[in-house]
Amino acid sequence: MHIDDFVVTVATTDHIKYSQEIVDEMAESAKQRGTGIAKRTPSYVAQKIEEGKAIIALYKGVEWAGFCYIETWGGKEYVANSGLIVSPKFRKVGLAKKIKEKAFELSREKYPNAKLFGLTTGLAVMKINSELGYVPVTYSELTDDESFWKGCESCVNFPILMSKERKNCLCTAMIFDPAKQKGGDETPLENFKKKSRLYERFMRLKEFIMLRGKFIKAALFA
Repeated sequence: MHIDDFVVTVATTDHIKYSQEIVDEMAESAKQRGTGIAKRTPSYVAQKIEEGKAIIALYKGVEWAGFCYIETWGGKEYVANSGLIVSPKFRKVGLAKKIKEKAFELSREKYPNAKLFGLTTGLAVMKINSELGYVPVTYSELTDDESFWKGCESCVNFPILMSKERKNCLCTAMIFDPAKQKGGDETPLENFKKKSRLYERFMRLKEFIMLRGKFIKAALFA
């Protein structure tokens, strides 16, 4: 199996038939990782496909292999590439990167002046985002659109987010701001490579501190 065996393209109505399989894998993947994810329904995925705001990957053009969609917030001032998922049988060949690149391309085409942002608990996704020009930021730099934050309610870590007054959580926030893409001696990816171990240690410490507080609170009120 090689990355060239996959077709990564903007999804069309012909791909709506994969909606149930996509959301099932999203939920199962989140369960296995023990991390939170905003739950989506097949109808929501179908809507994104109909709007031309979804990317799909097909193995040899016929078998569903991966998916991602884009959402806008704050009057289209912010754009998020969400719901990235790769079928387990097609992982570790670089497919997630290809899907993210295509979603990034579609986002920039549709909303060239918008800030692209994402929340992730994975170092691998942070690396992909860094290659695209994203940089880690505080939550205060994200959209204040209530609809976006409402989507976090189905996440298992939502109580942590609210206990921190939406200023922090287990996820790391990253943004691509087209207004700040002026170039320089060091690219975001080079900066990420230098600091990847630091990021990893920080994420583990952050998870330990936040989850410890959650467990202590649960024990006190048990």
